[in-house]
Amino acid sequence: MALTFVEKILAKYSGNKKLVPSQIVTVHPDHLLTHDNTAAIIQKIQPELGEYGLYSKSLCVIVLDHVIPAASEKTATNHKNIREFVKKYGIENFFDIGYGVCHQIVVEKGLALPGMLLLGSDSHTCSYGAIGAFSSGIDRTEAASLMLTGETWLKVPNSIKMVLNGKLKSGVCAKDVILNIIGDISADGANYCSVELHGDVAQFSVDDRFTICNMGVEMGAKNTVFFVDDVTKEYLSSIGVSESDYDSIFPDVEACYFKELVYNLSSIVPMVACPHSVDNVKPASELKDVEIQQCLIGTCTNGRISDLQIAADILKNKKINPNVRLLILPASKKILEKSMEKGVIQTLIKAGGVILPPGCGPCLGAHQGCLAPGESCISTANRNFKGRMGCKEADIYLASPATVAASAIRGKICDPREML
Repeated sequence: MALTFVEKILAKYSGNKKLVPSQIVTVHPDHLLTHDNTAAIIQKIQPELGEYGLYSKSLCVIVLDHVIPAASEKTATNHKNIREFVKKYGIENFFDIGYGVCHQIVVEKGLALPGMLLLGSDSHTCSYGAIGAFSSGIDRTEAASLMLTGETWLKVPNSIKMVLNGKLKSGVCAKDVILNIIGDISADGANYCSVELHGDVAQFSVDDRFTICNMGVEMGAKNTVFFVDDVTKEYLSSIGVSESDYDSIFPDVEACYFKELVYNLSSIVPMVACPHSVDNVKPASELKDVEIQQCLIGTCTNGRISDLQIAADILKNKKINPNVRLLILPASKKILEKSMEKGVIQTLIKAGGVILPPGCGPCLGAHQGCLAPGESCISTANRNFKGRMGCKEADIYLASPATVAASAIRGKICDPREML
């Protein structure tokens, strides 16, 4: 029986020879990601932890990234409790404030590898499909149970095959691709489906793939995946991972899909998701009269070196509009350091950018960069729901680093091709 990617990997991790969609399986994931919410998760199971202990010191990956440094006594106390938990139970993979956004760290540190199964108490855990892993978000109660038992259940998703044909034009980014797809199929168009990316994907770097997989959940997908190729292998080699360290999984040629969709990349233009839904998508050229007060470049969606470089290329020797605040949020300390070595950060600062510590902060309105009533922000983040950046009476637009950088100069939403 021919199998899709998700059917193969869940069969492997559940000990079944074959699976069908909607089948329930019990799996033991390689890693469980938690972040600042670890404090709430372990609070659920204090008695059980005392009686039975932790399932494994290596299962948990804990990254403090959402409100860093701590912005209140409550947050500081939560961080303290997490550090004490890590020390008491000997957690092997703990990354304190300053390392970066959890999803970037998991990939950057080689904790997600092709053919692995990872779960996390964060919806954007789906990002690790960028390097050929199965990864998906779960809720806090499931995460608590996993810490104790090392296992959980999953329902086998239907699979969607997306074929990306053609070549992107100048000024068009991976973010425009995923916004175009979400706008086409809607925010629930891939509900609980495994989305496979096929076609002319060699043009996408791992950074690009990270952006696309990160936003898979914004179309309802359980996971989104690119398959291992030379691009993947080169990236993994750059972080010290050899081909012998992982087992790549590919779908069978004859695999049966719930749905197949084809997209022409050469026809995609710079796109913007308008308030207050990620699938409310329009071409940037149609929004040129929309004034903005804040621009955010970074987060786990578009906070990598290539993203910051795109913005720096547009902002070089220019100044942002005097009515605009430009926030720069590298996805990790490593990215910040490399961007400084290349002069990217200096270019962004000279243009008027403000550098924030590697973390989540303004993306979810938890820390730094909150909006005021009536303000508009154009961001490279992944969500634009009401209140997402700390104010229910503010508007959030989502776009690529190129579109956000161009808009920062103009003071209004701008098609970046006008600046190139």
